Amino acid sequence: MPTKKSFLDIVKKKHGASDYAGDQYGGAGGSDGSGLPDSYAGNFLFATGIECSYPTIKSRNGRGKTRRDLLEECGHYKRWKEDFDLVKDMGLKVLRYGLPYHTIHKGPGKFDWSFADEVMREMQRLDIIPILDLLHFGVPDWVGDFQNPELPIHFAEYAEAVAKRYPWVRYYTPVNEIYVTAKFSAKDGQWNECLKSDKTFVTAMKHIVAASILGTHAIARHRPDCVIVQSESAEYIHEAKSQPSDKVRLENKLRFLSLDLLYAHPPDADVTFYLLDNGMSRQEYDWFMEGEPPGYQIMGNDYYGRNEHILLPDGKQCQAEDVMGWYQITREYYDRYQKPVMHTETNVLDADEAPIWLWKQWINVLRMRKDGVPVLGFTWYSLTDQIDWDIGLAKKNGTANACGLYDLHRKPRPVAAAYRQLLEEFGQITIVPHGEIFEVTDRPARLKVEV
Repeated sequence: MPTKKSFLDIVKKKHGASDYAGDQYGGAGGSDGSGLPDSYAGNFLFATGIECSYPTIKSRNGRGKTRRDLLEECGHYKRWKEDFDLVKDMGLKVLRYGLPYHTIHKGPGKFDWSFADEVMREMQRLDIIPILDLLHFGVPDWVGDFQNPELPIHFAEYAEAVAKRYPWVRYYTPVNEIYVTAKFSAKDGQWNECLKSDKTFVTAMKHIVAASILGTHAIARHRPDCVIVQSESAEYIHEAKSQPSDKVRLENKLRFLSLDLLYAHPPDADVTFYLLDNGMSRQEYDWFMEGEPPGYQIMGNDYYGRNEHILLPDGKQCQAEDVMGWYQITREYYDRYQKPVMHTETNVLDADEAPIWLWKQWINVLRMRKDGVPVLGFTWYSLTDQIDWDIGLAKKNGTANACGLYDLHRKPRPVAAAYRQLLEEFGQITIVPHGEIFEVTDRPARLKVEV
């Protein structure tokens, strides 16, 4: 009896050994998600950022204040064209970018767009997609600080002016790290108003959240399809005591406060009492609870190992990186708000450890996606090394922190090669697997890796 041919022999005779539809990925435009990011709108948002913090701190002589401007201290004002070229050289399409609010908004109705126009024009020419950061830890001198109840109105004017001037921008972070901004400025006494009380913290918090809400409304008037990428610090304190304290229990709830107010999520009862006891009126509380701001909302979580702490029995604190990690902390935020997630910032202040840290954070992202949470993007922050973040910008020491993809001479650090490798392997995975099913397009179907 003659041996029957395998159907594969017949198929290969007809089509050749490979390179026919169905041979690898199951589609005429088949893809496994590898390759550097392209311009396809459905792709995962791989990003870096330009460090742009600009709080004020107390002057060394104790009289007056000094502005920290990291765009200047890290050399971006002079080397911005080179920095944008580095973004392109990395193979990235997305950049978290903060315009200097404190120098642009000169007063009510007054703006200086000279620097902003140049950089925005170049980003548009290079086809870099900015996630535009409008307030990053500080305000213009004439606004004062975060105790000013007029802040929401002034900031909304600025946000609307930006949206009108750059109508091609769709992605925004109205206010970066609201919780950190309020805490460092009005509870820890480190930045801006340099105050240290619960009442001043609540005052700063309500003004900053209101600014974000009104700013988002202003943006949405000109970009109704705006995508709002909140960027909030993923914090946690572990208490190594047999009897947990009410103070730490409250602190671990206050980390949610900015997003509770922003997303109209009623805080726990003890947090609500804390707000009312420290200056928030019932009318203000009801205003926050009326509803969410407009736009497509993405809940960004920033995670650094130094965000997690262990409080020891003797009252001292130590760093607790990866006790919970980005996955577990962010999962708490996701379960609370049910918003799509983005890993909006991470780094480590040791250049040799940075590649391992990068891969650990990325595995956190993959694990989160595999467990069904819609993680839409990832950011190594920042493009270059930073200055004095080892002390939270508290003093102007001029210490370079080796946390960038490139050093301050724009020479690549080892993490740049690691990020490039990551991009080459995962750069074309999609935000939602098979999401292109819902597009009206003639683009060929692509099989998506399930990450």
